[in-house]
Amino acid sequence: MVIVLKILAVIAMAAVLIVLVRGLINMMRGGDGVTSNKLMQARVMLQAVALALLLLVVYFTRK
Repeated sequence: MVIVLKILAVIAMAAVLIVLVRGLINMMRGGDGVTSNKLMQARVMLQAVALALLLLVVYFTRK
């Protein structure tokens, strides 16, 4: 179970990075503000999921 949580945490962190880069590219190109806002909301949600998964990994790997 811990291995699955670790894999999910890495996937969530990668998703955060992808959304962050997409948001930065959209901002540099002068993209739509609505798109930037949606990307920011998605990033915050993904960060919350990644943090929760990391906390679960730490909880289950404690001795």
